[in-house]
Amino acid sequence: MSLHDYLTQRGGAERVFELLCRYFPHADIFTSLYDAKNTIDLGDRPVQTTILQQLPYASKYFRLLAPFYYPALRALDLQDYDLIISSSSSFAKGVRKGPGAKHICFCHNIPRFLWDTKVYLRGYKEFQVFTPIVAKVFGYLRKLDLQYAQEPDLYIANSTTVSARIRQVYDRPAVTINYPIDDSKFIFSESKENFYLVSSRLLSYKRIDIIVDAFNSLGWPLLIVGEGPERQRLEAKAMSNIRFLGYVSDGERAQLMAKARAVITAALEDYGLVPIEANFSGTPAIAYGAGGVLDTQVPGLTGLFFKSQTADAIREALLQASNIQWNYAMIRNHALDRFTEAVFFQKVGNCAGWWKP
Repeated sequence: MSLHDYLTQRGGAERVFELLCRYFPHADIFTSLYDAKNTIDLGDRPVQTTILQQLPYASKYFRLLAPFYYPALRALDLQDYDLIISSSSSFAKGVRKGPGAKHICFCHNIPRFLWDTKVYLRGYKEFQVFTPIVAKVFGYLRKLDLQYAQEPDLYIANSTTVSARIRQVYDRPAVTINYPIDDSKFIFSESKENFYLVSSRLLSYKRIDIIVDAFNSLGWPLLIVGEGPERQRLEAKAMSNIRFLGYVSDGERAQLMAKARAVITAALEDYGLVPIEANFSGTPAIAYGAGGVLDTQVPGLTGLFFKSQTADAIREALLQASNIQWNYAMIRNHALDRFTEAVFFQKVGNCAGWWKP
């Protein structure tokens, strides 16, 4: 069976789970909450949920249910399954397995909201008035998280950054295997148009604000794909050379990736799928040089790093990138050699002798 924390949105973790579901076409799918309209496309496969699914507006306000996910997921009856594949950045790792069963956890990160609470809550200012209550609740949840983190038999982390966090916080070993991209969803183009691209949820830790500041200064055309609580604030400060497109279809996003001069990311990402998606499109990534991109990008070949999360650093990297004669075919080949599903699942099979498709 395959399990994800909750399927209420469509982000990088959900896209990885989509690949796992396709690799295991007959596996039963479980999650705590499921909102088919706003998450990955699972076709007509049934999705089994928890008691939380019965709560009104649960999918809309899923973040407020943090104290209840572990009890709900541990109440699932998984005794008949001999292999559990979980995709988790929070709670799915804590499900109960049956006697003799094996549990592989594809860990996207330890729970950011529990272990880096101040940074996480900067994106949700409306909840900061509840900080004293949140601190007590999260303290309790951290104890549960440490306890249930011992459940999986094998952790597979998406980057060396996440592997280090698993070892440091959970005292568990983790194998690092960079997660794949469904390359069939991206278009290669050597013909670039005169715009740059951001594709991201509009949350404060994504640091779209400093990207906007950099492009305000340069006056270069920037397209921003994505929704989030920061959109109104960002639109208010952006000049006319910056356009917010909101949600776009996968096909539209692929076209934008292929035609952009570069894709910009400014967050400290645990892994970061967007730079790899850009590379599959033959497009260089300009990224903050920390975290997961250190595993996936080659400066000067697939993109450029900037050393600090400031508008000045981004502007300097953009100017430097504009003077490079990028080999777009080489950028795509780099991604094809390292981040396809075939490469990924071969590595997984090599590290888990009891892994079976």
